[in-house]
Amino acid sequence: QVQLVESGGGLVQTGGSLRLSCTASGRFFNIIDMGWYRQAPGRERESVALITRDDTSNYADSVKGRFIISRGTTKTTVYLQMNGVKPEDTAVYYCYARIGTLRINTYWGQGTQVTVSS
Repeated sequence: QVQLVESGGGLVQTGGSLRLSCTASGRFFNIIDMGWYRQAPGRERESVALITRDDTSNYADSVKGRFIISRGTTKTTVYLQMNGVKPEDTAVYYCYARIGTLRINTYWGQGTQVTVSS
């Protein structure tokens, strides 16, 4: 079974920075991509950023130029560097990983709260 463990959430002031981490563990092969979604109260979960196995990254328009997604050297850890945060970035951030070859499964972390104070 695959597990994703997130860390790094917390309270930060507007304009500040925060780094989220997520590590995948367990028995698996072939991570297709990893990334982050977020969900604010009363809103649907939305994609924030993703990074593929060849290190191609994509970002939501709302975070372009402020957030940076990267992977660790082992390729099983993904980071989200959040710079210039805004109150509208307040949400629970969920890490995910799509893993598999013939059969692809999506795994989710438990979520980590990010709160941006104005």
